[in-house]
Amino acid sequence: MSNQHNQEKLSSARFSESTDAFVEAFTASIQFDKRMYKQDIQGSIAHAKMLTKVGILNQQELNDIINGLQQIEAEIAAGNFSWSIKQEDIHMNIEARLTQMIGITGKKLHTGRSRNDQVATDIRLYIRDEIDAILPELKRLQHGLLSIAEREAATIMPGFTHLQTAQPVTFGHHMLAWFEMIKRDVERLQDCRKRVNTLPLGSAALAGTTYPIDRHYTAELLGFERISENSLDGVSDRDFAIEFTHFAATLMMHLSRFSEELVLWSSAQFQFIDLPDRFCTGSSIMPQKKNPDVPELVRGKTGRVYGHLMSLLTLMKSQPLAYNKDNQEDKEPLFDTVDTVKGSLRAFADMVPAIIVKKEMTYEAAKRGFSTATDLADYLVGKGLAFRDSHEVVGLAVAHGIKTGEDLSEMSLQTLQGFSDKISEDVFEVLTLEGSVAARNHFGGTAPDQVRAAVARGFAELA
Repeated sequence: MSNQHNQEKLSSARFSESTDAFVEAFTASIQFDKRMYKQDIQGSIAHAKMLTKVGILNQQELNDIINGLQQIEAEIAAGNFSWSIKQEDIHMNIEARLTQMIGITGKKLHTGRSRNDQVATDIRLYIRDEIDAILPELKRLQHGLLSIAEREAATIMPGFTHLQTAQPVTFGHHMLAWFEMIKRDVERLQDCRKRVNTLPLGSAALAGTTYPIDRHYTAELLGFERISENSLDGVSDRDFAIEFTHFAATLMMHLSRFSEELVLWSSAQFQFIDLPDRFCTGSSIMPQKKNPDVPELVRGKTGRVYGHLMSLLTLMKSQPLAYNKDNQEDKEPLFDTVDTVKGSLRAFADMVPAIIVKKEMTYEAAKRGFSTATDLADYLVGKGLAFRDSHEVVGLAVAHGIKTGEDLSEMSLQTLQGFSDKISEDVFEVLTLEGSVAARNHFGGTAPDQVRAAVARGFAELA
């Protein structure tokens, strides 16, 4: 059965008339900030323990508060809690229910704090929890990238610049490029967590409190690494939320670029990969279609995260110190960013290791577009020709190949020597795709041995 706690506002004594019904609904945040109920209760229990430690509450009052809050948490989790717009937000709803349950002791819980520092604490706890949930998903995606890189360490494909065939690379090397980008995203998120993990509780409304609070004890109870050192800053800024959303926008940019490649590669025009059916859908009218919906949707969702970042930046840009009601608008873009990132990461972490590479198609594609032209130029430099002269010689050879339909590796030695007398029989060692990728055998290069070494380093980093 749903509880029915007192519907009177806990902060209504100052006013001589009731809030307009529309204004009441318009200014309420309970519709969305109830998501933070666990963090709000966690913060309140720590605050109550601190108040007991400094002598403001006694042990019985603390026990009553903790028991009441734990019961409220169970009610909310079970869907048996009655949310009231009259109480505006998550904080006042929980406090009203607590007061109904344990009487006047419930009204003592708010001693030494304000909703301003309370909500700032809740948001930090919430983001910290979500960071700790996102990091394993990032790690799972990294594992997937490493596994496919290891599997395809020697699979040859064309490398592109301007989406034009440039030089042959290995598919494994290409996957490791995405691994490196995600690794930097992990580092950004870990670094963001350090600044999120700062306790603002104790800042009160804006100036601190006259009560003998122990903020270090509260921070210890809640696992915060540091305490905000200025009460005005503690309640008013949301740069930590902006920083998290910036991380999210950068991550989504990387996933969107990756998505674009997966969409292209799975098309009939490329046929580089096949995505498992469980990550695709069909067409309502064209029976032959297999649409790469997961990468397409992730690519599309990137825009909404960009929008949330701009929304939060714009939200903060004109606010004077300290807290303003504007900050109520920080939660919906933040919550949607979290949901979008977690959903996108789960989809990619599931999908990436299941990608099927069509090796014969990637190999044939690498043979088109004169992808070993640079290798021929480097070969001529090794024979004593200046690079710019080598570049011109190879350009003439490519022009000939375009006319005849021959790749450089398909031309006869006599034909190649017609462009330079420095070319000899050993030229074909560098004109093969295998020879080209094997020659890039240095740290960070595309040679299969280097790919396998990079994969080993990656797994070691994740261990």
